[in-house]
Amino acid sequence: MEKFIAYNPVKLHFGKDVVNGLGKAASAYGKKVLFIYGKGSVKKYGYYDTVKKQLADEGLEIIEFSGIKPNPLIEDARDAMNIGLDNKVDMIVALGGGSVIDTAKMVGLGIANNTDPWLYMTHQEQPTKNIPLLNVLTLAATGTEMNAAAVLQNHESGQKIGYVHPLSFPAESFLDPTFTISVPQDYTAYGIIDLIAHSLEAYFGKGEPAVIDEITFAIIKDAINNGEKLLKHLDDYTLREAIMLDATLALNGLTVYGKFSGDWGVHSLGHEISLLFDTAHGATLSIAYPAWLKLHSNKIPDRIIKLGKALFGVHTVEDTIRELENTFVRLQSPIRLSNINLGEKDATELLSQYNKNSVSGIHHQLSEKDYDKLVGFMR
Repeated sequence: MEKFIAYNPVKLHFGKDVVNGLGKAASAYGKKVLFIYGKGSVKKYGYYDTVKKQLADEGLEIIEFSGIKPNPLIEDARDAMNIGLDNKVDMIVALGGGSVIDTAKMVGLGIANNTDPWLYMTHQEQPTKNIPLLNVLTLAATGTEMNAAAVLQNHESGQKIGYVHPLSFPAESFLDPTFTISVPQDYTAYGIIDLIAHSLEAYFGKGEPAVIDEITFAIIKDAINNGEKLLKHLDDYTLREAIMLDATLALNGLTVYGKFSGDWGVHSLGHEISLLFDTAHGATLSIAYPAWLKLHSNKIPDRIIKLGKALFGVHTVEDTIRELENTFVRLQSPIRLSNINLGEKDATELLSQYNKNSVSGIHHQLSEKDYDKLVGFMR
């Protein structure tokens, strides 16, 4: 077991109707709110009206910024930051999934320090303060509601990268599973894949604390069991509730207790697919993870076999990878580039992108020779 520090200051409100406490909670942080959300779905299903009423009923002044995309852009973060600066906002309220909340995290850093958020993403500057962020989650997937991480993409520099800083923790997050019932089948599936991938990234990080391995296995098994049922019964509150909690637990720090860190190599591989082809994040992970496991089949066989025994009751590396692929298929997510209509030309472009950005993991490093093998496994 590695030495570790556990820190998570997020106040999490979980369950039906918890959003009814949002207005009172927000009023404790000031009077002027930058309200950030995505596109039409939050208005279509009434979530926007619910949140805005909560804020208005407390007499808060609301400045809105909308249109955050599923693969969030640094340009939107910059624009939202400038609006927040011009209006001297006291806090941010984010309504949406990971893309909206990740954007809001970087907007808050930008406003508080009057600095381009990309300078933080690329570690050219370090923030010294932030403004409070309150979230209302509408998609169970990324775990961003209870961690300090954010991912944005920049087409000008050709990068999609993550950033983690203690100042990026939300102040409070409101998780009502009913806000996720409207999520369509494909994005429900991608969210389930994302939380499984987060758990796997933690599992393959440096350090092997036995009890944390068991917690990680439990999260994955719960996600698989409830996820397969949920895809057949999208309006089932109990199943939505289970997946929402799984997603939060997968990436709120719990699964890396006793570890140096997670690995995150598969996320790095997936981010480049999203950047080039605008593919849903979860879909990139179900393509990249089997390839990554195949690459590491002779490097960490015992670790892979332990995973297979715990999740599927199998006893070889090959069977573990096969069962994981079958699980992703049952969860209705692609496992090859060809499944998302990408061909040889696209694979060549992806290989070039991996080399350009030197994608790698934290614990398991990747080389140029590895990229060629990985893309081959993904085809």
